[in-house]
Amino acid sequence: MQRRTWVALAALAATAFALPQAFAQGKDIKIAHVYSRTGPLEAYGKQTQTGLLMGLEYATGGTMTVNGRKIVLIEKDDQGKPDLGKSLLATAYSDDKVDLAIGPTSSGVALAMLPVAEEYKKILLVEPAVADSITGEKWNKYIFRTGRNSSQDAISNAVALDKPGVTIATLAQDYAFGRDGVKAFKESIKTAKIVHEEYLPANTTDFTAGAQRLIDKLKDQPGRKVIWIVWAGSGNPFKIADLDLKRYGIEIATGGNILPAMVAYNQFPGMEGASYYYFGFSKNQPNLWLVTNHYQRFQSPPDFFTAGGFSAAMAIVSALKKTNADTTTDKLITAMEGMSFDTPKGMMTFRKEDHQAMQSMYHFRVAPGAKQGAMADLHLVKEIKPSEMNVPIRNKR
Repeated sequence: MQRRTWVALAALAATAFALPQAFAQGKDIKIAHVYSRTGPLEAYGKQTQTGLLMGLEYATGGTMTVNGRKIVLIEKDDQGKPDLGKSLLATAYSDDKVDLAIGPTSSGVALAMLPVAEEYKKILLVEPAVADSITGEKWNKYIFRTGRNSSQDAISNAVALDKPGVTIATLAQDYAFGRDGVKAFKESIKTAKIVHEEYLPANTTDFTAGAQRLIDKLKDQPGRKVIWIVWAGSGNPFKIADLDLKRYGIEIATGGNILPAMVAYNQFPGMEGASYYYFGFSKNQPNLWLVTNHYQRFQSPPDFFTAGGFSAAMAIVSALKKTNADTTTDKLITAMEGMSFDTPKGMMTFRKEDHQAMQSMYHFRVAPGAKQGAMADLHLVKEIKPSEMNVPIRNKR
């Protein structure tokens, strides 16, 4: 019901921008978008690209120009491979002469790309790679991030689970995204008890052995018992429910994901977690426009990473407007440090110390009457504002 009401409201409240017949003249602003157009995170990458294009349209009033300069996107497919991503970014800076870059999708690729931005002294706006180390120990001053980091994910998810008498085991992928996510989650848990961490290969399809280890660690624990899952890309970790977790009194909890992945959430009515984005939660104007126009163009709501790409576009255009479209790196950095900008999630602010975007997260609950096979039916419990999250500064600046 909430979702239907929201869609109807959006359809009435906003319409698409009409593109002008001619663009203003001026030297092009060249932006590289390095992302997983193919590979294991292809679905995430394509959503980011859609959101980026729609965000640029919205932020420029449909002109795709700032101060008379046309924005030109150069797309590059890193396939989820760190070495390829590193090479593509270097080519974008050196051969394509881009003014700045956006991406990538994978945390592993992002970590390989960070030194390239420093070498060429050009901005890399990270969206949506999540690992804390990107704006932590591996960070340099040319890195900004609109995507949430692992700490923001973890702190917001701890809101739902960190209660007396709760015992938790974690299930994550064995690479930067999973390990940084669990590390940040553990640091955020102050009251509950964590008894086991289970890491599996990123391409795991058979979760039986890992699930059995989780069960063995939890089954004899007193009180509420929860497996917290942090997972991205292929594989369905919710298959662990096939081992009859209810027999042992074990629950599943997790954060948000893309809509197709969250269909499985409906199997767990009442399950709580925290998400970066869900199209029906925010009622601000950018989200209203995004939801309406996405429905009009694709006959579906915008997804998790669509909102991220949109937010990246809003950040870039906001910075360019502050510099009057001057793309000199130092001027962009000065403009972006401490800069607040509107997004489908509300206002974000780049923290000066590490250039991480401070932003709201959303505590959700799966509807008690959620129907299996339908779109995830999430109810908003609470918007967790940036001021409510003590997100650590992990760099060495």
